[in-house]
Amino acid sequence: MKMNNLKEKLKEYYDNYEEIINGYNQKRYVTLRVNTLKSNVDEVKKVFDNNDIKYESVSFYKDALVIKNKEEKDIINLNIYKDGKIYLQSLSSMLPPLFLSPNENENILDMTAAPGSKTSQIAALSENKVLITAVEKDKFRCERLKYNMDKLGVKKVNVINIDAQRLDDFYSFDKILLDAPCSGSGTLNEKDFNSFDYSLVIKSVERQTKLINKALKMLKKDGILVYSTCSILKEENENIINEVIKNNDVEILSHNLNLDSIPKLDTLIPNTLCVCPNKYFEGFFVAVLKKKS
Repeated sequence: MKMNNLKEKLKEYYDNYEEIINGYNQKRYVTLRVNTLKSNVDEVKKVFDNNDIKYESVSFYKDALVIKNKEEKDIINLNIYKDGKIYLQSLSSMLPPLFLSPNENENILDMTAAPGSKTSQIAALSENKVLITAVEKDKFRCERLKYNMDKLGVKKVNVINIDAQRLDDFYSFDKILLDAPCSGSGTLNEKDFNSFDYSLVIKSVERQTKLINKALKMLKKDGILVYSTCSILKEENENIINEVIKNNDVEILSHNLNLDSIPKLDTLIPNTLCVCPNKYFEGFFVAVLKKKS
């Protein structure tokens, strides 16, 4: 099942599907997160000003910046990048840790952690005051995860090279981030869109279902699970969450973030977020669940 079925799916799900197609075709700005474990926004802005790098602040996250006049290759040559003071990351990717809202002394699991974008953000948001277990099943990607944790100054992290589905059930966490492997339907460009293979969605749903059920087994009572994907297809998002709600004693939580600036797609479940792709954002989905028993 190829491109036409994806187009039909988007037409079926979204009245503004043409906005999605337009978003696929736009070139995205370079975006980054200031790594507050090693630097601060004022220091980074000063470096940018001295190098004629124009930037824009982000309303929902004070540590994020949008680069308006440079390419990624220009940013990675800066010492602040080489020293781990900034981290290139999509704005959409920054949302799940914000929804997770880590607090001091919490025990947190990042189930599919490599390359460590969200793991390091969790550490930064908590000022290195949470204990993070970061899991990655691929050995090469796990080594990259370890490298990034060291480079970015993440202190209280235990990196495990294992498939998260195989973690022992005796593990118990206050909060879990499941940024689930997905079809990537929110990150497509025009070329990718024309060659999109829907069979990847079917394969992704199977793994997503197993991972989220595993997460709930390891989550403490009253614990928080943030589920996210870089997909905008309901099969990988709302359908997964609805199945979880039906079969478990969980509830969807709201958030207190100011997300007015984010382009949104309609969702079937209140208090979940689906981001429409454009020149600032990749398509993305986030839901926050609380385990009641």
